[in-house]
Amino acid sequence: MKSTEKIKILLVDDHQLIREGIASMLGDCNDIEIIGSVPSGEEAINAVRMNRPDVILMDIMMGGMTGIEATRWIKGDDPDIKVILVTMEISKEYVSAGITSGVNGYLPKDSDKKTLIDAIYAVQNGGHFFNDAIMKLVFEDFYSREKLKNVPSKLPHELTKREYEILRQVASSKSNKEVAESLFISIKTVETHKTHILEKLGLKNTTELVKYAIKNKIIAVDSL
Repeated sequence: MKSTEKIKILLVDDHQLIREGIASMLGDCNDIEIIGSVPSGEEAINAVRMNRPDVILMDIMMGGMTGIEATRWIKGDDPDIKVILVTMEISKEYVSAGITSGVNGYLPKDSDKKTLIDAIYAVQNGGHFFNDAIMKLVFEDFYSREKLKNVPSKLPHELTKREYEILRQVASSKSNKEVAESLFISIKTVETHKTHILEKLGLKNTTELVKYAIKNKIIAVDSL
């Protein structure tokens, strides 16, 4: 990065006070510029397409699309954009899902100004930034398992890995809400995937989907 260039930051949080607080915290940094502030993952995706930021500071739990799901969309369009999750949600599940989605950093919301700025510089320069507590969760959980370890090398009827995982969970009698929570996606996204799965497999409803999953040994009868 040239010395005359500023790091362009997009703030994403459904609480306006949080966004204003971070903007105020970074206001006196001469090489950092806040180029946008939005309250949802959906608006973050649109903001990225309209005015490409260098670094996104993103909350996880927001109304509608989660920060993790938004990160997948954003990284799918442009993997060079850096995303730091700034959130109160610190758990093995959230950290693992965040890393799987491609985040570059993960910070608690009670981090101080220096830590936040250090994280921005680190990811902008091609690195990653996780504090000690989060790194402990990473080593304890994320590297000890594969997210989709039961996915076969060849998926049926050209299903994506995400569709296959949703097929397994739906066929195991999980509700749309339970599937959404376990995969950190919205209920609407689960419903959309289910529609695509049924179309690809030529099935009419969830009952036929369960029968298909049992017949093709995707799930066992004793898992129901």
